[in-house]
Amino acid sequence: MVDTETYTVEGPNGDSDTVDLPAGLVDTLAEQGEEPSKVISDIVLQALAQHAHALAHHSQGDTPEDLVEMNEKAEELFEARFGVSLAEATGHHH
Repeated sequence: MVDTETYTVEGPNGDSDTVDLPAGLVDTLAEQGEEPSKVISDIVLQALAQHAHALAHHSQGDTPEDLVEMNEKAEELFEARFGVSLAEATGHHH
């Protein structure tokens, strides 16, 4: 049986939540010497950028302007962190 390890996410307003993951999973995703918390942060940014993209570009009807702006910012932050655009990273060009 695999043990778990707990990570804590803290929001800007002081709220927090924890997530349990299989022990060692984050380490398997890390590059040499990379801290586990950075791996988790990378995955969070990637997932949220992909969700924002889907909401802004693949939802039915008109997309609210604030959602378009949030998606643009998420894609900017993604590119700044990873050095490639979200479209390049996912092979998805709209």
